[in-house]
Amino acid sequence: MKIDVFTLFPQMIQHYTDESIIKRAQDAELVSIKAHNIRDFARDKHRVTDEPPYGGGGGMILKPAPIFEGVESVTAEANAPIILLTPQGRVFNQQIAQELAQYNHLVFLCGRYEGVDERVRQHLVTDEISIGDYVLTGGELGALIVIDAVTRLIPGALGAEGAAETDSHATGLLEGPHYTRPETFRGHTVPDVLKSGHNANIERWRREQSLRRTWQRRPEMLLTAELSEEDRRFLAVLAREQVERRE
Repeated sequence: MKIDVFTLFPQMIQHYTDESIIKRAQDAELVSIKAHNIRDFARDKHRVTDEPPYGGGGGMILKPAPIFEGVESVTAEANAPIILLTPQGRVFNQQIAQELAQYNHLVFLCGRYEGVDERVRQHLVTDEISIGDYVLTGGELGALIVIDAVTRLIPGALGAEGAAETDSHATGLLEGPHYTRPETFRGHTVPDVLKSGHNANIERWRREQSLRRTWQRRPEMLLTAELSEEDRRFLAVLAREQVERRE
């Protein structure tokens, strides 16, 4: 996969993507990530990328010309999504990450100041994504979150085959608890089932813990999760436990 990011602060992107899993994915040539400085595409003497808004008001607006020229320099593939990070976009989730992971090329545009000229939104951008209902100083953090989530879904990026398939939200549920050595820490021990070596029992325990955690923390997710009859029976047990605690 090829990823291009347009920003006024390319080092913010480079510092993060040059570490850990994303770096290893790039070294393995599973993904190529390049941060472009929007200022490099401003053709005036002073490389101006922002101007005051027409009609007055506070803040500055990113000019359309450098953005159009920059993005058009890399979008050789006609179907490459051009994604603006903005509080007005659709709220990012695992399903959108899976959707974007199907593309060979993604282009991200990081807004700054009061935003971008509306003609960028209307005539260049093909998708708008928000990472939540709050406002940041720029789109760089949002772009990095999306890039991280998508890179994890590229086959081979995590090393272990299928590793991303059991992450929280990937299955429609939250992930259950994990334990590692030492077996006992400050009087707290690892559950016996995880030391039993009985794979079927371990898998069922993990599924039940995932259901329990989702029930406790994000019950609305259970409305859309794919559940087996065994899962539903366990949820019925959790419901009875809840009633008994209230009595």
